[in-house]
Amino acid sequence: MTTTRDRHLATLLQDGRVLVVGGEDDQHKVLATAELYDPSTGSFSLTGSMAEERQAQYSTATLLLDGRVLMAGARGSVSSELYLP
Repeated sequence: MTTTRDRHLATLLQDGRVLVVGGEDDQHKVLATAELYDPSTGSFSLTGSMAEERQAQYSTATLLLDGRVLMAGARGSVSSELYLP
């Protein structure tokens, strides 16, 4: 990964890549960053940041039928946002 993270969300996209969002870094700071893992190259790349920090125990990331990912929930918040691949 480009950023060390734990307690993140990972969602398999329709094209085989994996969207990795949020989590905590090695200093226990909750992250709003996101990155993509491409298994065809074995590499990670940064993608757009989220509006709010998210961790797996307080949030969900769900692949929608149209290919977007709905991220919902955050610690102390009931927010949602969409990732558009």
